[in-house]
Amino acid sequence: MASAEKEGPWTPGLRSPYVPNLVAYSLVVGLCAAIALAPVLQRSAWLFPMPGSRSGCQQLGRYESLRTEVSLADLAGRDGAALAYARASQSHEAVADCLASTTTRWLPLYGLGAAVLAGLGAWSFGRARARRESDLAT
Repeated sequence: MASAEKEGPWTPGLRSPYVPNLVAYSLVVGLCAAIALAPVLQRSAWLFPMPGSRSGCQQLGRYESLRTEVSLADLAGRDGAALAYARASQSHEAVADCLASTTTRWLPLYGLGAAVLAGLGAWSFGRARARRESDLAT
């Protein structure tokens, strides 16, 4: 604490050692936010638009369902319920894999956006704190 008093009041300027720490903090917060929001991003078209990918994933699911029906055609006459289950299962798996790969592709962009917002918030908070401390000192 004595060394900080000798250096003068803390000011979070762009050339201070504060900036690398702020960048690291922001990136970690952005990554955590993006990972926490990934399931919501996959299911919410308004939050995560992914142009064309949702409809493409649904079409892929229909294709896999038909492909499963063709590969298990001999089962259709014996157990229709098993065939329906296999079709639904393969369709769901194909859609989930498609959405997961699309989310993986877009997640870094959302993480970077969250990092920028976290960094700006922390920097603004630090500037306000430094201003309050300097006002109290005078």
